[in-house]
Order: sequence, then C-alpha cells, then structure tokens
Amino acid sequence: MLFTTIILSLREIRRHVLRSFLTVLGVVIGVAAVVTMVTLGDAATRSVQAQIASLGSNLLTIMPGQGFGRGGGGAAPQPFKPEDVEAIRTQIGGITATAPQVQTTVTAIRNSANWSVSVNGTSSDFLVGQQWKIVDGRGFTPAEEIAGKSVCLIGNTVRTNLYHAEEPIGTRVRLGDISCEVIGLLATRGQSGFGQDNDNTVLMPYKAVQRRLTGNRNVQTIMVAVDPRYDSKAIQDAITALMRERRKIGADKEDDFNIFDTKQISDTLAGATNTLTRIVTAVAAISLLVGGIGIMNIMLVSVTERTREIGIRLAIGAVAREVLLQFLVEAVVLSSLGGLVGLLIALFACAGLSALMHVPFLWLPQINLIAFAISAAIGVIFGYFPARRAASLNPIDALRHE
Repeated sequence: MLFTTIILSLREIRRHVLRSFLTVLGVVIGVAAVVTMVTLGDAATRSVQAQIASLGSNLLTIMPGQGFGRGGGGAAPQPFKPEDVEAIRTQIGGITATAPQVQTTVTAIRNSANWSVSVNGTSSDFLVGQQWKIVDGRGFTPAEEIAGKSVCLIGNTVRTNLYHAEEPIGTRVRLGDISCEVIGLLATRGQSGFGQDNDNTVLMPYKAVQRRLTGNRNVQTIMVAVDPRYDSKAIQDAITALMRERRKIGADKEDDFNIFDTKQISDTLAGATNTLTRIVTAVAAISLLVGGIGIMNIMLVSVTERTREIGIRLAIGAVAREVLLQFLVEAVVLSSLGGLVGLLIALFACAGLSALMHVPFLWLPQINLIAFAISAAIGVIFGYFPARRAASLNPIDALRHE
C-alpha cells in the first residue's frame, strides 16, 4: 500500500516538474544554507584552535606592561630579568618548562644570500614547552646556554632562503654583526594564528642574544608550560603573587605585567566563532520555514485541482485514511527531494568555500542527517493540513466539482 502510494506521488510530481521544483526551492536553499553555515563554522572553529595550538598547548606567556604596548604614553614597563625566570622555575609547582625570550630582528647572511629573520634568544625549555621538534642536528647543551655560545637552530624558511639545497648543519651564518654555528634544523610549523611565519626564526641561547645583539640583561617575555594535571588558573595566581613580590608592587597598585593563557584565548575565540555560526544558521533556517509554507500552498492548490479525482477514489471504495496518506506522502517526497538536493549543493559549497577561506574541508554526518530529517519533517508538518482537507471531502460534492 505504502509503496503504491509513493509511486503515485512520484508520478504526480513528474506531471508538474517545474512547479514541483519551484515548490521545494525554499527547502533546497534552507537545507543547503544551514548545512554550509554549520560546517564552515565548525571548520573555522577548528582552524582557530589549531592556529592557537601552534603557539603551544597549556602555555602561559608573561609580558611586562598592562597590555600590548605602553598605553597612554606612559613610561616603558619594567622588563624582566633572568632571576625572575629562575624564581618561577624553582618556586612555582605544576609547570613542565620555563623559558626566557629575548627577541630581535636582524639580517641573516650566508655567502651571497641574505634574509631578514627573527632571532629568539631562549633556552632548551622553549622547545619543550612549544613541543617543537628538531628534525636534524641537536639542541642547546647546558654548557652552551650557561656560556652563551654563538650557536643556533634555524627554521625551514631560513634554510630555504639562505641554503637552498645545501646542508646547513655545521655551517656558520652571520646574524647582524655576529657569526653563529648552525647546530639544528627545526620542524616546519607554518603560520601562527596571527599570520606570522613561525619558520622564519632563529633560536639562540638567550645569554648570547643579550650579550651580542641587545646589549642588556632584559628578558622581554617569559614562557611557562603548565602541567595538564594542574589547574592553570591556580598557577597563574601563584605566578602573579610571586611577580608582584619580586617587582615590589604595593597592595594598592595594579600589576605592571600580564599573563596570557593560550587555552583561554583559544576557548574565547572558539566561543565567539560558535556564537556567530549559530546566529547565521538561525537566519538561514528561515528559508526552511518559507519552503514549508510553499509546500503547503502548492498542496492546497493540488487538492483543489484534483477534487474530482479525490471524489472518484472515495466513491469507488477508498477510505479517508488512504487519501490523507497519498497527499501526505506527496508532501514528504517533495520536501525529502528538496533536502537531498540541498545536501548535494551544500557538499560542493563547503568544498569550494573551505578552499577560499583556507579552513579544513569537513563532512559532518550528524548535521547532514539532522538537516535531512528536518526537511522530511517539514513535509509532514506543512503537508498534513492539505492532506487532511483532501481526506475530509464529501464524495458527492467532490464529484460535482468542476
């Protein structure tokens, strides 16, 4: 019985192909828009989280000042000292690595090639906290860090622009006014979440950078890697108390340093992306409502056009339930076909837009199944009233209808 009803519904849809297509166009657009927005929103969220993760996971970055830069034209914030780094390492529990960072930009020269690079003076703990692997060569030894020897690790961008196909390990490169031995090659990391090329970097022992490039003992930032088993907020509070004591900040004064948590930044950005995705998805879902109203409108027109046919069926023995089922199935078939077409369009739209937006292409089975189920439900909800109207027709009145 149901199979026969479906065949009759498909035959009726084929009789009015253009009208059927225009009827389900709202459902097609609605399903395609909703699936595309949710999929791209999820892809964007994952992309943001991956970019933040490129800075390192469970990392705290301690910077002098009350924000990015001086702010308000005030005096430069008091820089950190190597003793501050040692105090955090020895007095704060629940951390796996603590590394100072002294950064500057210089021109790297190798034979006839030169390239502007970012030099980061740090310790071997920096690689531990950042989970940054060395693909060739070795890292700093404790003796090299203590003595501040002129040795360095280079990123892939530096290797490409200065060495081309030549093996860099064991060679010397000029960084500004100093000559540095290349002892290691860093793994490729790509761009950071702020558009910076992570691979255009040179790592050196921080004492060498202080002595040979910056000319002072200042530490610009301190990186702290938190043990995942510990509460990051509690460790931040402990570091804050320690730094306030070391920097002699009175109880009535605000901190003159900031602690940035990469996990909190990632969660905040992901939350903002999810909120925007929900708003856009809700707007796109209005098309589904419009599509449902269009199906109900055309089904009412179809009932009017086929009133005599309905009367004949009722007169020769068809029951009201069978007539209701026929029109209800037609509405569900229409909306389901619209849902399938919408999913197909969404698939191609997600593939194309993800490439343009530079986010990973995802196919989410759950949202696709939910969208298809909603499209079928729209057929049931908006098709029931016209089907009920057809089933309630009086056979005699229907046969008289012209």
